[in-house]
Amino acid sequence: MILACQNVSKSFGDKTILKNINFHIEEKEKIAIVGINGAGKTTLLRCILGEYTPDSGNVVIAKDTHIGYLSQHQDISFDNTVYNEMLEAKKYIIEMGEKINELCEKMKHVSGKELESVMETYNRLQTKFDHENGYAYESEITGVLKGLGFSKSDYDRHINTLSGGQKMRIALGRLLLTRPEIIILDEPTNHLDMSSISWLEGFLSSYSGAVIVVSHDRYFIDKVSTKIVEIDQGESTVYNGNYSFYSEQRAKIRADKMKAYLNQQAEIKHEEAVISKLKQFNREKSIRRAESREKMLDKIERIDKPTEVNAEMRLKLTPITESGEDVLKVTGLSKSFGTNTLFKDLSIDIKRGEHVALIGGNGTGKTTILKMINRMLPKDTGDIQLGSRVKVGYFDQEHHNLSMTKTIFEEISDSFPDMNNTRIRNILAAFLFTGDDVFKPISELSGGERGRISLAKLMLSPANFLILDEPTNHLDIQSKEILEDAIKNYTGTVFYVSHDRFFINKTATRIIELRNKVLTNFKGNYDFYEANRDKLYDLQNKDNENADNNASTTREGFSIVSTSEYAKENTSSKEEYLKSKASYAEQRKKENALKKLEKNIEETENRISEIDEEMNKPENSTNVALLMELQKEKDELDVKLNELYEKWEELQA
Repeated sequence: MILACQNVSKSFGDKTILKNINFHIEEKEKIAIVGINGAGKTTLLRCILGEYTPDSGNVVIAKDTHIGYLSQHQDISFDNTVYNEMLEAKKYIIEMGEKINELCEKMKHVSGKELESVMETYNRLQTKFDHENGYAYESEITGVLKGLGFSKSDYDRHINTLSGGQKMRIALGRLLLTRPEIIILDEPTNHLDMSSISWLEGFLSSYSGAVIVVSHDRYFIDKVSTKIVEIDQGESTVYNGNYSFYSEQRAKIRADKMKAYLNQQAEIKHEEAVISKLKQFNREKSIRRAESREKMLDKIERIDKPTEVNAEMRLKLTPITESGEDVLKVTGLSKSFGTNTLFKDLSIDIKRGEHVALIGGNGTGKTTILKMINRMLPKDTGDIQLGSRVKVGYFDQEHHNLSMTKTIFEEISDSFPDMNNTRIRNILAAFLFTGDDVFKPISELSGGERGRISLAKLMLSPANFLILDEPTNHLDIQSKEILEDAIKNYTGTVFYVSHDRFFINKTATRIIELRNKVLTNFKGNYDFYEANRDKLYDLQNKDNENADNNASTTREGFSIVSTSEYAKENTSSKEEYLKSKASYAEQRKKENALKKLEKNIEETENRISEIDEEMNKPENSTNVALLMELQKEKDELDVKLNELYEKWEELQA
């Protein structure tokens, strides 16, 4: 054991933040601390770091344990260049190497006991130098800088000329290079792009020390953590597994807690009714019995109402009308800002019911594409066509669709004038705005609160095609999960940009990656993309650098659509394209067949249930002819249902 929290409690005034927190960390263990905003995660970190003294309980840390900490909010001002700042983290290694060289030189000029002493010191330092990977510290520095998105051209840049996000990455890099026994990171992925996050996941997973992370990035937690510590209503629960395991187990535990809570509430209500009735009898014996029951009731240990019931954002997105099969068709799309060409000749084709995620590095033009589709930015070239009966609902990460001068109530009532006050209040309550909160000016709201207002407007709109730009920004994990369920169950079409890989993994049926100014399609969720991105990207783009600059960057399925000249010179690529296109078409055909089968199965099961109800009606119990007829129909439906299930399993396989 390298660290343990033993019954740690902490209050501020009359507000209790932490109550008897218990968990421990072994060497090399990777844990994530999770909980809703305000649950006390940062308070717990400060107790571990010694910045706060617990009101009761202890934080026990193994002897000679060095802790490295990166907070999400800190003043970073390094009077140094990027590379030299990284060298500072390895200063002790450099000094150790210099000392070893001095001892090596000294051994040439001494003898006897003095030589033995020098050799003993030399051997001790040399062993430590080897253990600390001293000969490879320069490659370690370059590896960390590359992983965090810095190129060699950045090495001589002065840190004070960098952006805030880049400075945070420098602070993270320096911390990782010090290699403490315990690394503590508070929201480490906030300033990283996807490639840097992926690198950090690999680094931390293989790190020789222990790691504690606080993060809302569930995919990151899933990849890194081996243990989850959940803080809920000030108390801790430990789950030995990654985030997916925790999420599944938590749902079961919460369901059990809710069941226990509701059962106890029913028991209490019943007991109170019995006591009230006994008192109404107004007899000596009945009153004594009522008093006895009251004493027993007072001794019951009350179960707290689960968190989700106290603060549940209810979100259901339902398109009022169904669009045509073709929802969006983009061809030849190009955009430049001055001399900076973001992309050119892009094509996108989205069908009804698809949930498509657009991903790519920062600054590649993802949000620009969404804005051009939504007519918020002019395109340089290309054609953007919406299909028949398509109604767009747009979620802007900067919330330009909100008026900063209005209150929350006015924003909804002005946008939907046909709604009465009661309906507006009910909608806002579903998004956690109650009482006088509805009269807060939007200008005073946090990013997460503005996001909830935008989602409320989206829910009320008649849209059947949702275009979302970073919809999970500023949402806590609980709110993200609720939004995920709403998107996952949405029968309309969705096209969105997000850096939230867990959200993408749960909601996307297709991923489009914008990399090196071209688009590549991946038919599947984020796990599929992660496993195949480089292989498929290389396959689709081989020899692309040699192709004519005007070659099309449109893709269907998994393959690149090239110019005719390129196709002639690369027959195998063309055949691969045609083969992939046919495979993609076959896949869509199977998906449609599956949908029809599932609908047929549902209708058959419903009819069997109706027959059972008819047969169980008392008035039909003596009608032998009717019962035989119903039984015959049910037997036929049972056979049909088995056949439908067999076909469904075939298609699934």
